[in-house]
Amino acid sequence: MAATLEDPRGAIGFGDPGRNLDEEEEDDTAAVLLSVLVQRGQLGLCFYDSGDSSLHYMVDSPDNYELHLLSRVIQEVRPHVILTSAKQERCLTQYLQQLGSDPHYKPEVVTYPYVDFGLEVGKQRLLSAHLPFLPSCISERDKMSYLSSCITFDSPLMLRAVGALLKCLDRRRVGVELEDNTVGVPILQFHAYTLKEVVYIDRDTYSVLQIFKSDLHPSVYKLQSGEKEGLSLYGILNRCRSKFGSKLLRQWFLRPTRDLAVLYRRQEVIRFFTSPRNSDILNTLQASLRNIRNIPVTNFGSDHFKCLSGVLRRMTLSSTKVTDWQTLYKTVYSAVCIRDSMRHLPQSIQLFREISEKLSEDLHYIAALINKVVDFDASLEENRFTVKPNVDPSIDEKKRRMMGLSDFLTDVARRELEHLDSRISSCCVIYLPLIGFLLSVPRLPSMVEKEDFEMEGLEFMFLSDDRLHYRSQRTRELDSLLGDLHCDIRDMETSVMTQLQSAVLERSNSLYQVLDLLAELDCLTAMSSASQEYSYSSPKLTRHRTIAITQGRHPLLELCSPVFVANSYQSSESEGRIKVITGPNSSGKSIFLKQVGLIVFMALIGSDVPAKEAEVGQVDGIFTRMQSRESVSVGLSTFMIDLNQVDGLSLLAASVSFWLKKPPVDVPHVLLATNFHSLIQLGLLPTTGMLSFLTLETAVDRDELVFLYQLKEGICQSSYAANIATLAGLPTCLVHRAMEASEHYRTGKPIKRVDKASSDEQAKRCQSVVQKFLSLDLEDKDVDLQSFMKDELLPSAGELLNHS
Repeated sequence: MAATLEDPRGAIGFGDPGRNLDEEEEDDTAAVLLSVLVQRGQLGLCFYDSGDSSLHYMVDSPDNYELHLLSRVIQEVRPHVILTSAKQERCLTQYLQQLGSDPHYKPEVVTYPYVDFGLEVGKQRLLSAHLPFLPSCISERDKMSYLSSCITFDSPLMLRAVGALLKCLDRRRVGVELEDNTVGVPILQFHAYTLKEVVYIDRDTYSVLQIFKSDLHPSVYKLQSGEKEGLSLYGILNRCRSKFGSKLLRQWFLRPTRDLAVLYRRQEVIRFFTSPRNSDILNTLQASLRNIRNIPVTNFGSDHFKCLSGVLRRMTLSSTKVTDWQTLYKTVYSAVCIRDSMRHLPQSIQLFREISEKLSEDLHYIAALINKVVDFDASLEENRFTVKPNVDPSIDEKKRRMMGLSDFLTDVARRELEHLDSRISSCCVIYLPLIGFLLSVPRLPSMVEKEDFEMEGLEFMFLSDDRLHYRSQRTRELDSLLGDLHCDIRDMETSVMTQLQSAVLERSNSLYQVLDLLAELDCLTAMSSASQEYSYSSPKLTRHRTIAITQGRHPLLELCSPVFVANSYQSSESEGRIKVITGPNSSGKSIFLKQVGLIVFMALIGSDVPAKEAEVGQVDGIFTRMQSRESVSVGLSTFMIDLNQVDGLSLLAASVSFWLKKPPVDVPHVLLATNFHSLIQLGLLPTTGMLSFLTLETAVDRDELVFLYQLKEGICQSSYAANIATLAGLPTCLVHRAMEASEHYRTGKPIKRVDKASSDEQAKRCQSVVQKFLSLDLEDKDVDLQSFMKDELLPSAGELLNHS
């Protein structure tokens, strides 16, 4: 069972797998539209990603009234548009209203009439959807058979949501805004979406543990685009060499898993690369991954990641750019290099074996074909697809004729010059696509008005860069003889490009699979690099209900502090599952809580951890209560926030006692930091092996408090409030007075007002200052307010402080 406890200082809790939870940045122009329906405790949804033209669906699933499952989906998918029915349940209405009040994320919420969410309507719209990969002559029956293999028809809410989503896509012309109206919004892929085996972590926990942290970008050129990753766990572990790897790593952070098979798969790769003898192959692979960093990246969900879909989608629309061919070639060539490297590594490691086997010879074929056909230098120079020599003999012949035109046109220009005005010293013949051959001559100083441009036997066309362009009898003859040569070459090269596109698209599945595996490899090599640099160790993952950390460290604080004291943590199945930590402020209680939480989190994404040794059993959630958000932003009263923070001695004692009365199997791992020493002194908690007390060591050197930051068993005997106040810079007189008042309160003596005479004198002085201020003529330019404040106000304030 998961639990959250906190007093004004802090707490962290880890849920165990005894409770079954509900299962659960793309290129800049990609949009995600999500359609959702909620009825009688069931949630049905689907979403469309315009980046890769994919439709993702989730089977109908139970959700609670607060719609926690929907919240987790939206947190991961981050849709730009949320579509739902105008006739909806109250819980969804409230949820969408609350979502709209979030200043950091405000999707567009769209409602359609209830009739648009009809079940049969949804099926018919799905049958009518534009699926470019299916033959145009396919029958409706065969299409339905195919669709039933791609998307489940056993989830009525989801199917109803699909129907409304398809209507929204067609209305908005998503992804095909500039295409002809006959071009439908394409669906290139169907993906099942699931949050199975995901460890639950709420937004507050991500913030408290500093797993992500967005800062404004320091560059003035990127202020509009926004943010960069600050000091965070994601920031220090993200050593990915490609953008698509960084995207996948972020998804791992958003979906920590308790699936041991997934975690073992990641761990075995990291263990291989963190071995010093494998550092060379690690560097080689990361260099190859860096070569595919320019792949268009799109959003992704479930276990499918289609990075190349931007390029391939443009191929299906016959709008491939020269840079697309470069990107595709570089990607496929690098993938082949990685595959060849993998084949020399231990095939007992699952990822290495899959890359070796599943990266088929289609990749080598695609790379060789592109390299043989595309002339990248010429393509970039002419800004169009250009074919290499020896690909098509007819194209080569026409290009040879074009190359021979240079000398021929020079001769034509020399002959034309003989018939021109003697003042014109030079001319040339040029060819402009869609215009034809023209005679180009320099503009003479006497040629000012358009009438001055007229020449006998020539037809003036235009002026450009102080050169006049004309048609002549000979240029017209050239148009008839050679004018179609350029267009013919372009048409023929376009035909070759179309054939090349078809050859690539026939093997597109191989490309998709390549990028799934390369994204995973990039993430694991990134975490391996971080593990080596920061001296992490591989945690032992078990199915037991134990968390044991030996000499653990805070992964962020150790990078900022010159000296960091490591501490251990032990919580077994039968004892020590709830730990109450006491100690003065600034002694390191909250750091220790966060440290344990971060180590457990890192283990649940498959990463090595900052500890000498660690064993992490399965948990189903990580919860924290360490900071309060303002009541306006969360929509809660101050009292409700206090309840959530377990703010109060009685409430804290009752909450801890509640868990201690449970059977051991139902007690979560709880770390509680508190300054309520009376919780222990008054014996408010039962005595049980499930409860243990810890404190952080301190030492007093004369009157100075020294923090040792070393955790030990026991109870803090003093809060050292006076020492902490002195360290915080409070005046000595205030600290002494506070100690005196505290002692009187502890012993039951009355606390009397001190220095009454001085107080009366100070009151008179304050009245005098007020009178002097009121007597000032503020409209008089000669009045010096700064001198008045310096001479009257500041001395009086200082005396008031000294007499307090």
